[in-house]
Amino acid sequence: MEQTLQALLGLMVKAIPTMLFFVFLYYYFKVMLFGPLAKVLKEREALTAGARKGAEASLEDAARKQADYEVKFNAARAEVYKGQEEMRRKWLEDQSNAVAAAKAGADQKVQAAKTQIVSDAAAARENLTTTAGALADNIAGVVLARRTDGSAA
Repeated sequence: MEQTLQALLGLMVKAIPTMLFFVFLYYYFKVMLFGPLAKVLKEREALTAGARKGAEASLEDAARKQADYEVKFNAARAEVYKGQEEMRRKWLEDQSNAVAAAKAGADQKVQAAKTQIVSDAAAARENLTTTAGALADNIAGVVLARRTDGSAA
């Protein structure tokens, strides 16, 4: 058994340089390869997170600008509608005034025509009265003249 231990110890002594080489290789890779690689990965993650934050900020800014635009657009639309409604009301008022003026003018013309008709009727009655008396005298004269001529014939 001692021989086995001696052989094992001999193998262990021969494996020490290999183990030291592996330990050196481990630290060498850790410092030269994995350290810079971890640093690059951290920087990449930071840049990605920064870009993500920038994109989120841009989206928030765009959403805010869109909301402002919609508010301003709705206010402008309301102002246009208000102007249109005021213009329509003014047109209706102007139209109503024009209709009232036309009606007043028509009423005045009708009143003038009625007055003219009454005046013409009164003049015609007076003319008829004066003419009727003269006409009656003429008819009576003709009828009497015929009777006198007719009894003689």
